[in-house]
Amino acid sequence: MERGLDTRVKQIRKLVFEEVARLGDTSTADSLVEDMEAIPYKLITEDNTTYRESIYRSRAIVRERLRLAMGMSLRPEDKPVHLTQGVEESNISEKYYEPPLMQVIPSACESCEENKFEVSNQCKGCLAHPCVEVCPKDAVSMVNGKSFIDQDKCIKCGKCKAVCPYDAIAKKERPCKKACGVDAIVNDSLKRAYIDNDKCVSCGMCMVNCPFGAISDKSQIFQLMRALKSDDNIVAEIAPAFEGQFGDDVNARNLIGGLKKLGFTAVHEVALGADIGAIAEAHHYVEKVATGELPFLLTSCCPSWAMLAKKYFPTLIEEVSEELTPMVATARSIKKEQPDARVVFIGPCAAKKLEASRKSVRSDVDFVITFEELSAMFAAKNINLLEETSEASLHDATGAGRGYAVAGGVAQAIEECVNTYYEGVEVKIEHAEGLAECKKTLALAKAGRLNGCLIEGMGCPGGCVAGAGTNIQIPKAKKKIQKLVAASSVNIPAKELEEIELS
Repeated sequence: MERGLDTRVKQIRKLVFEEVARLGDTSTADSLVEDMEAIPYKLITEDNTTYRESIYRSRAIVRERLRLAMGMSLRPEDKPVHLTQGVEESNISEKYYEPPLMQVIPSACESCEENKFEVSNQCKGCLAHPCVEVCPKDAVSMVNGKSFIDQDKCIKCGKCKAVCPYDAIAKKERPCKKACGVDAIVNDSLKRAYIDNDKCVSCGMCMVNCPFGAISDKSQIFQLMRALKSDDNIVAEIAPAFEGQFGDDVNARNLIGGLKKLGFTAVHEVALGADIGAIAEAHHYVEKVATGELPFLLTSCCPSWAMLAKKYFPTLIEEVSEELTPMVATARSIKKEQPDARVVFIGPCAAKKLEASRKSVRSDVDFVITFEELSAMFAAKNINLLEETSEASLHDATGAGRGYAVAGGVAQAIEECVNTYYEGVEVKIEHAEGLAECKKTLALAKAGRLNGCLIEGMGCPGGCVAGAGTNIQIPKAKKKIQKLVAASSVNIPAKELEEIELS
């Protein structure tokens, strides 16, 4: 589905996020339950059929969206559970969500057909009828002068579609399943989509490709709004993919001003951590791969890619870089200077919520929110970014680190560091984007076909700018990053960053 469009799915998600942000900002312990119960009636009024054919179904779906947006799980369908059950546990000012991260809202799922070829009204009933001739199972015949496919005989080979001169045969696929590169979308007992969490790597591509908005991730905006009301030192670290995500005319100073109005005490670039990682991984490549000690090196900054490698190719774990991801490296650098700081990662990626909950980094990153969620937080507080500004801008990182936001940028940054600081070492690059391509690349690496390579994987086609939590169209986001990289005063990080001790 085309990204960056202001669809009704996008609209209802934003409205729910806004209301949850307001709950976190204004609701008291005494009013929280009542305020939460009122939201479905506030968003879906008696005369509002904008989102579904029935206000009752619309409200039922909004109720489940509310729970997910507050970090809670969906209610079971086979037993009575109140909308606000569990809200006491989520009413905190700390990171909170109940696994799993991604869930399908059953009442919102339209039970799309998984894989079916069907003749449309574009069929001309041509004399040649090549669709009939090419079918290996005699599933296609002429009925009342038009082609007809017997679904009981059809083996979904697609040969009929390929030869139709009028493109009159459509392939109907479940969009979420088509977007999932690890086949984690399965059926429940009623043929609705369901996520197999043993397979899922939480990239969120199913979520952004469902045209009914039936899939959602869990959010921490409620708890973050609670934290921002405290006197704690809440520091933001923002991913370089932010360029253009909050409006064409919104610059870094506007964004910093808006974040400080929300209650953040300081704002840092995650690209600083990317710079640290680029230098460290360049050294790792030279020391381990170029010498033949390791057959290849897999980058680790994309959590879905790293999870894919570890879950589906466990024998390759040794080849996954052990360097800190940009999110964690930046957070540790902040906490090294400010031990009392609570760090919030703001970025394009849903899977970062899982990464931040791992035991090894749990104390480094206190909250994770996406650009989509941050937009709703600004709206909830009536913050117009064009009216906000800050004396400080973002000068923590280099062009190389900022380029991590686009597919191929990680490998390019590491290659530039190797070429600059390790004269005579040749770097072999391989990169994949989208989980299906990532799986193919890992299979080739396992088979020994990519020895000597630095292999970059990105779970989202296009890289971080295509993450599930972004606001604008992917080509536009790429151009914004290219301008940001070109405008950077320093191209690559200094080799001294290799010596930074963050462990």
